[in-house]
Amino acid sequence: MGFFDSIKNFKHKIDQVESTVYTGKQSLLEVYEINAKLEAEIALRTRELDRANRQMLTLQHIWDMMNSSKPLSSVLNAIVNSLQGELGYLYSFIVKEKADNNGIYLQVVASSRDDLDTKFWENFKCNVSDFRMNFPDIPELRNAVKNNQIYQSVNLEDLVCGFVPQFDKKRVEEFLRNAKMRSYILVPLKSKQTHFGSLLVFSSRERVSESELNFLSLFAKQIELAITIADLFEAVKEQAITDGMTGLYNRRYFEEFIKKEVIRSNRQNQKFTVIGLDLDHLKQINDTYGHNYGDIAIKAIAEVLKNNARSIDVAARMGGEEFNILLPGVDSAGGCIAAERIRKAIESVELDKIGHITASLGVATYLEHTDDIEELLEITDRAMYESKRNGRNRVTIARPAYETSWQEIAVNTFLDILEKHRIPVDETTSKLLTKKLEGMNINNTKLYQVADSLISTYNPEHIEGSVKKKVELATLLAKRFELSKDAADKLKIAILLYDIGNTMLPREILRKKEPLTEEDKASIKQHPIIAAREILRPISNIVDVIPIIEKHHENWNGTGYPANLAGDDIPIESQIILIIDSYFALLEKRPYREAMSKSDAIALIEQDINKKWSEKLAQEFIAIVKNDLD
Repeated sequence: MGFFDSIKNFKHKIDQVESTVYTGKQSLLEVYEINAKLEAEIALRTRELDRANRQMLTLQHIWDMMNSSKPLSSVLNAIVNSLQGELGYLYSFIVKEKADNNGIYLQVVASSRDDLDTKFWENFKCNVSDFRMNFPDIPELRNAVKNNQIYQSVNLEDLVCGFVPQFDKKRVEEFLRNAKMRSYILVPLKSKQTHFGSLLVFSSRERVSESELNFLSLFAKQIELAITIADLFEAVKEQAITDGMTGLYNRRYFEEFIKKEVIRSNRQNQKFTVIGLDLDHLKQINDTYGHNYGDIAIKAIAEVLKNNARSIDVAARMGGEEFNILLPGVDSAGGCIAAERIRKAIESVELDKIGHITASLGVATYLEHTDDIEELLEITDRAMYESKRNGRNRVTIARPAYETSWQEIAVNTFLDILEKHRIPVDETTSKLLTKKLEGMNINNTKLYQVADSLISTYNPEHIEGSVKKKVELATLLAKRFELSKDAADKLKIAILLYDIGNTMLPREILRKKEPLTEEDKASIKQHPIIAAREILRPISNIVDVIPIIEKHHENWNGTGYPANLAGDDIPIESQIILIIDSYFALLEKRPYREAMSKSDAIALIEQDINKKWSEKLAQEFIAIVKNDLD
């Protein structure tokens, strides 16, 4: 092979190598380009996956809110904060359409927590939620709300100035620049097929992807469901604390609220006042016009209370024709002014057929009349019943509890029992006794006469004047056992009231001549419970007396009823009532036996020492009786 042939051959080999290198280079470039595309795709898919995860987390938060019983305001705030925290929006809030005497307007009802609030304050010296806003006059925006469609725009200045026209445009521009907002998205919200409001989110990006808008559309559906469920919880909660007839709060809510108010009052050393109110002559209205008109009168009272209450006042229907109004931060002088305003407003109401109605009111103030919540409600009731006793349609300021006599409490209790017909006393007797009670100037003799008359309505063999003797006996025993004045007063009231439960027993049992059956005995054993729960418990000013009455048939050896208590577990007041009741029952004639003599009755008392009563109580009692109390 010649030289030139060798050169050609070498060049050919070089060309082959170059061709191979070039081909390899092209392959490497292709691999690199493929890898770069794969990396970009992976990065994109990773970002999409991350965003999808955050979107799912946001939806999960909304789902969690839907399965809670949190109020609507908490649900809405959770929604806007999840958008900011998980999806990275700069700011979000929900506006809702509202109306008042000045027309329809928009108001922010939930906003995300962010330094944007600080920027807003720095620029405009106010909070975004303070504004009574207009709906921006932007046709595309209005159409989006009307058609329930998502709307996105970069025209932030028109939006903000449209919401609050009084804002200076230069300040708005500066605010938007500092806040780094580039666009906004409006998402209309519905609840129960009607427009609820709009969700507004603000982004640092001018463009929004189709997937983002699709997510917000899905998100809006979840929000709407969350709002519907929260509204349902609110409605159920409202029903639980609201009186169905009047729309006022019910007793349950009032009792819970006043406990919280006491805590606040003690912490701030600030008084509050309770007004007790009772519609006059409800039974007369019911009897004359029918119960429907009685309900109309009760509703009329409720409307007066709504119209005369401040936003912080709590008006509640406590049951029947009784109402309470709690006035935070008001002393007794202010409470009397408010009560008199309410009284006049009620008196001015004129109802169809019924005409004018009236109410009796009592006023008591926490930290002024008492610092005990139960006592506060008791003396409020007493003041209200004093208004009734003094002619109705008036306001009475309460006296401190220590100034109120046990006789007054007893009179008010009897009035409540008779006027509310808590026991089956005939109409004539009820009116007669009520008139006697209302006309009395707290006099023991008349009080005892009323009690005697009431007991005689169901027990013809009742000994006239025995109520007075029972109270005197109880007073002497209270001294022997060194009871406090408060405990002694409760004992006297209990003595007057303990036998009320017998009025609920069938007459045939009370007058039965043959031995009582087990069923009869069971009925009789229920009477202290009946008296306490059905007759006396609704009367708040004797709440401390009820346990005494409930336990006055418990025996010292544990064989009594209703709870089989024994020994010192039985309140001494209940023990005293039992021995006095038993003694006077022996002195009365019964269908199955004649009345016993005092000596025979004492002998039976002695036989039951350490059975029905303790030896000490029996000895003290017998010593008093033998001293000829008559």
